[in-house]
Amino acid sequence: MKMQREYRQTARAAAVANTRRRVVEALFSLAQDRLFTEIPLKDVAAAAGVTVQTILRQFGSRAALFDATIAYGVERIRAERAADPTKARSPLSVLMDHYELRGRMVMMMLAQETADPAIARVVEGGRIEHRNWVSAHLADASTTDVTIDLLVVATDVYAWKLLRLDRGLTRRQTQIRMQAMVDRVLAGNEGT
Repeated sequence: MKMQREYRQTARAAAVANTRRRVVEALFSLAQDRLFTEIPLKDVAAAAGVTVQTILRQFGSRAALFDATIAYGVERIRAERAADPTKARSPLSVLMDHYELRGRMVMMMLAQETADPAIARVVEGGRIEHRNWVSAHLADASTTDVTIDLLVVATDVYAWKLLRLDRGLTRRQTQIRMQAMVDRVLAGNEGT
């Protein structure tokens, strides 16, 4: 009897985890094209194949669902921005892949940061993550803070937006221009 109860509890826990994952993935997916504040729970529920009541039962509140989705998004984005050691690709190429996939969503979040403290925290975390990424992938131990600042600007999502979205350049053209900025910074043009 005890073995059967443990199996049911394990199966129930797995079902709950699966439901939570589907809901979080649904909100993350919907947020690619819409502001978080404009996504009703009914749309999340429909995308996840559950009811609004199930979402509230699983997460307790919209804010808790948002927090879980942000945590999921941070991990997913870290994985996307990690260079695959089995592929000989430049760090900037990996970053371009990330911007092509998530750049528009990031721009929407940046547009919301002054209106929503939770999104402001996420955006600030993104800035820290980007600086850490630049330090890890484009700099070395002798790189100055000034050079890192310049590399952060040269590889920022706003640089991608200006070239890719505003100018309408191709992905390749955008990457070439951003790589040129990185190369010039690394060649010692710190502007100090």
